[in-house]
Amino acid sequence: MTQMKLIILETSDVHGNVFPINYGTNKEADVGLGKIATLIKNERKNNENVLLIDNGDLIQGTPLTYHYARINHERPNPMILLANELQYDVAVFGNHEFNYGKDILAKAVKESHFPWMSANILNKETGEPYFGQPYLIKEINGVKIGILGLTTPYIPNWEQPENIEGMEFVDAVTVTKKWVKFLRNDKQVDLVIVSYHGGFERDLETGEPTEVLTGENQGYQICHEVEGIDVFLTGHQHRQIAGNMINGVIVVQPGNNGICLGKVSLTIEKQDGAWKCIDKASELISVAGVEADQALLEIVKEYEQATQEWLDQPIGKIEGDMVVKDPMHIRTNDNALIEFINHVQMEIADVDISNTALFDNQSPGLTEHVTMRGVVSNYIYPNTLKVIRITGNDIKEGLERSASYFQQYNGGEIEVNPSFTTPKPQHFNYDMWEGIEYIIDIRRPIGDRIVKLEYKGSPIEPNKEYDVVMNNYRAGGGGDYFMYKDKPVIKDIPTDVSELIANYILEKRVVKATVNHNWKVIY
Repeated sequence: MTQMKLIILETSDVHGNVFPINYGTNKEADVGLGKIATLIKNERKNNENVLLIDNGDLIQGTPLTYHYARINHERPNPMILLANELQYDVAVFGNHEFNYGKDILAKAVKESHFPWMSANILNKETGEPYFGQPYLIKEINGVKIGILGLTTPYIPNWEQPENIEGMEFVDAVTVTKKWVKFLRNDKQVDLVIVSYHGGFERDLETGEPTEVLTGENQGYQICHEVEGIDVFLTGHQHRQIAGNMINGVIVVQPGNNGICLGKVSLTIEKQDGAWKCIDKASELISVAGVEADQALLEIVKEYEQATQEWLDQPIGKIEGDMVVKDPMHIRTNDNALIEFINHVQMEIADVDISNTALFDNQSPGLTEHVTMRGVVSNYIYPNTLKVIRITGNDIKEGLERSASYFQQYNGGEIEVNPSFTTPKPQHFNYDMWEGIEYIIDIRRPIGDRIVKLEYKGSPIEPNKEYDVVMNNYRAGGGGDYFMYKDKPVIKDIPTDVSELIANYILEKRVVKATVNHNWKVIY
């Protein structure tokens, strides 16, 4: 054989989506491994040589995975059952793999019939890859293929310390240079695939920065600075990228929630005794209109039934209006839903200042009769709470960061700053506060929009310290809230916020919707 076709299939950021439904509404949706499975089987039917790689964020993200991790984890992990059935060749650790804790993750790795890898998550004591396997070598028809796994090193800025204890997350560029050179020179591989749970920090065409260069996403830098990469599989940003070449490296990123399957097609030819890649292309295959693989869904049917029963449990009643009708209206005027979540956080933490967010534009709010489905469809992340001690100046800086969510007002419709929508929606990075009084004036330039800031009727003092409860992601500086990073933690509340909200409603039975109008946006 002197020429070979190789197909590389990538899933990334599946986030626990299996069934083609939206859990908030239980209506059909074009998402999930059920539909992806149909595409994978079709590719295998039509192609002889296929590699299947998951690029991270597989085991967390839906009520199905939450119910498993928190209530039903004595059984095998449903996402691993499905990945084994689909015969993945390898998986890479994403940042959300750590959300449910080290025990759940270790169990998932142990149950997998395929290796998990990340070359830049190291054991703090030994300096060796923490999970043992930085790369995988596959041989197909005499062609040696090296697959290197990488994970965004920004995880310590988001994750609970106990979930990553003993781990060191090191620079992905430096590690890639080391291991690609090793694979090429020492292992004599013919082809190098890098699967990186991270994205691109620059515009793929112009090279202009598209975000603050924190090291969270280093894909562009890796492609330009590391010689010897043929294929670069990416994720984390939830973008849909295909057909692009960066410095001769073919790249792909298949969105999130199982909306697309990433596909790279390679033609490999033997020239002068060595295999060379002579043609490469990438594309995305959408699941829209695809029938889900019913045999695959049957494997986790019992998990899904238990999840649905749990979601439909009635837990209490709302008196008043907490329904989301217009997300922009909620972000520009104090409202009952956000005030309620802040009040829960304040009561649990026993402090009188709190912030939270409307996480996405699909949040339905809470109807009169509340179920677990209502809670988890609004509070969609497995966040916990921290009380941190910050200065008045930190509060002002945090509010200015939130206020940058809006474009400067020009007399028409209120517009969202593209940095909160591109490359992926980040509505969760706009916070709303309770316990202080403030006004945001979006006619003013970014960085100078807070025109009122008071606590108990008096101006907040820049150097005075205040105890504030917020989710662990934000308290760690997540979302570019660097003013909160490394501040004293006064109280750590390790229970998931969704569980705290549900327990609060169960205890009160009836919750009244209130709005005290402590903040507003003017224009």
